Amino acid sequence: MRARRLASVASLLLAAALPAGGRADGPRPGPPRTLTVFAAASLTRAFGQLADSLRQRMPGLVVTFNFAGSQQLALQIEQGAAADAFASADARWMAEIEAHGLVDGAPRIFAHNRLVVVTPAAAPIARLADLARPGLKLVLAADAVPVGRYARQALASLGRMAGFPADFGPRALANVVSEEENVKAVLAKVQLGEADAGIVYVSDVTPEAARDVRRLDIPDAANVVADYPVAVLRGAREPEAARAFVALLLSASGRGVLRANGLVAPAGE
Repeated sequence: MRARRLASVASLLLAAALPAGGRADGPRPGPPRTLTVFAAASLTRAFGQLADSLRQRMPGLVVTFNFAGSQQLALQIEQGAAADAFASADARWMAEIEAHGLVDGAPRIFAHNRLVVVTPAAAPIARLADLARPGLKLVLAADAVPVGRYARQALASLGRMAGFPADFGPRALANVVSEEENVKAVLAKVQLGEADAGIVYVSDVTPEAARDVRRLDIPDAANVVADYPVAVLRGAREPEAARAFVALLLSASGRGVLRANGLVAPAGE
């Protein structure tokens, strides 16, 4: 009788220790794997969509992003921030962390981007030459930010084109009222009407943003093609997932997502 009671108690204790429907001999699920990607702010929309695709390919994977200006991200990585991969909006900041021995393998160019001028829908700007008009409020990213440096190159190039005064670049820069830390902040100031114009990437003028802004295209001869490199980082906590993410960026399906968001794949890809 006492033996039967002890057996009954043991059975109850075993049942309480198991999850509902569980089995004593089955493996217990481990903690979720988390892939952390540091990426240029201009990649926010495209990378969000790519993360959904990667989760389908790697069930149970958690994908997190830190979106900011490439210069901010490079500094954070140099200071020891935990990240598995880095996608920069230019080669300069990728080279910076490479020089510190923080990249595992050679970076790969996975996309290009181009610049466009955006204005509030009601802004009194009809042509690019108006950017040099006295009193106009122009907002750019800071020179340390890839899009900020590209914008300054484009303004200088416009000054060498027919129809623009030779001092167009300096005159336009004299109208800069704010220098932002990333491209999303430039776009936001234009959307809010805090500036008459700004220079952002084509990919930033999403269907949602297009409701608030008007775009003026920059001629190919003066535009800048931005190169976007990506790399797995040395010391990555999830190197396998990081390599899978890079492979997805370079795949046909990944290029399709990038293209749908205003970016273009490198020539020959």
